[in-house]
Amino acid sequence: MGNTKKYIPLLLGLAVAAGVFLGSKLNFNDGNEKIFATNSKKDKLNRLIDYIDYEYVDEVNTDSIVDVTVNGILENLDPHSVYIPVSQYEDNADDMRGNFVGIGVSFYPYNDTIAVIRSIEGGPAAKAGIKGGDRILYADGKQLFGQGMQRDSISKYLKGEVNSKVKLKVYRKEEGRFLEVTLKRKRVPIVSVDASYVLTNGLGYIKVNRFSESTYKEFKAALEDLQDQGMTSLMLDLRDNPGGYISAAERILDEFLEDDKLMLITRNKNGDENQSFATKRGDFEEGKLYVLINENSASASEIVAGALQDNDQGVIVGRRSFGKGLVQREMALGDGSAVRLTIARYYTPTGRSIQRSYANGNGDYYKDYEDRYRNGEMRSADSIKVADSLKFTTPKGKVVYGGGGIIPDVFVPKDTSLENETLEYITRNGFMSYFIFEYLEANRGDFEEMSLEEFTERFQADEGLTDDFIVAANLEKAQIDISAYLKELKLALKANIAQQLFGPNAYEYLLNQDDPMIIKVIELEKSNNAIE
Repeated sequence: MGNTKKYIPLLLGLAVAAGVFLGSKLNFNDGNEKIFATNSKKDKLNRLIDYIDYEYVDEVNTDSIVDVTVNGILENLDPHSVYIPVSQYEDNADDMRGNFVGIGVSFYPYNDTIAVIRSIEGGPAAKAGIKGGDRILYADGKQLFGQGMQRDSISKYLKGEVNSKVKLKVYRKEEGRFLEVTLKRKRVPIVSVDASYVLTNGLGYIKVNRFSESTYKEFKAALEDLQDQGMTSLMLDLRDNPGGYISAAERILDEFLEDDKLMLITRNKNGDENQSFATKRGDFEEGKLYVLINENSASASEIVAGALQDNDQGVIVGRRSFGKGLVQREMALGDGSAVRLTIARYYTPTGRSIQRSYANGNGDYYKDYEDRYRNGEMRSADSIKVADSLKFTTPKGKVVYGGGGIIPDVFVPKDTSLENETLEYITRNGFMSYFIFEYLEANRGDFEEMSLEEFTERFQADEGLTDDFIVAANLEKAQIDISAYLKELKLALKANIAQQLFGPNAYEYLLNQDDPMIIKVIELEKSNNAIE
């Protein structure tokens, strides 16, 4: 089991790293003549591909060779310049736009059918009455069940052009009947604000999972709704947020900072500098603010936390963030693929760079993440390594550091035991969600008329459910004893049921009830109110 413990942090780190990317609308331009001028280096690569195409003894897919070559080149630049092949481009584009065109369902390829987990609120499927547990059997006569059906090909038949129609044949299992519905495909939001609600005594909570084109609009609507409910203090949760568009981060920052406050500095290879300042439009400049970050908060998340910290605005709570201070721009390669190429570095208002060093290569760069677990940094702020040469001072005299992430004002330790790490991983990696879907398949009728309020008050995960999950997850076979974490397991199971029945807001609301960082913020808020 020693090996299992060793690799869980590494797997988490790799998962975070895979999700860390940053779009940019900066405009550091080189002329087309300079960029695309003919030279011997380009000729050499073109000639080699031609030789392989026409002269090599065996048939070779040179497209795959080009993909490998592009990836090899980018790996020698920095950890965050990435290649997006044609097969992945559209999904990446949807993710950054914050929407896709489709019918609006989340689904599992379950056994040999397409099982609806939940219809997205306001989407075409929800309006047509499609609900969790329904099986989508045909789309425009195309069979979507049986062996060999791939998730990507299923999405191809459910997605399409805006306002195009698709005729579905659906089987409703609990009623034992078939339905035929014709839906008009619409733009369906990919939600980036997972949750927003009032915790207690005017303290509001908003969780942002990434920064896409639609994030500011979602955030602004959530902020205004909470203010209408009397919110005077806000907890902004940026944990596990890998970043996204700089522009979305800046617009959210503008809600908190006074006019003309410096938010961000970007600098390219020529030393050209761009500075971003807050405008007059902020609606929460006077409110109290707490920002939650952890070791998986990266890029645009760090821009927000760093700018607020450097402007002595709010309290940063949690653990040191990932440490990504590189700006990428997406550039098309002409065949439907693209690269996100690093074009600049960003700096917080005090002038600090929070980019971790990658001088020793990508492997060493990502190993640094794993080392945080080994050196005790997750459990104690005293274990965070800082360099005096990277010391900066905010306008009010607070000392902050550059060189590797944002160090919080208030540190909250992480339980790094194998048992807790395993429980966290299986709670959020999709396995528990799949287990809960199977549970609901057998028990969906028990929740048919239940409201979220009733579910929250009345339902408790019993020992039978926890025992079934422990068996399904093979925890006993893996010799992982989570008996000390049964309370947390029961809450996680309940939250996953709520997510499939009521959506992500219910999931976060329930899962946050025993969250150490949120408990810490509530304590800080009570203390601040007592002082005032």
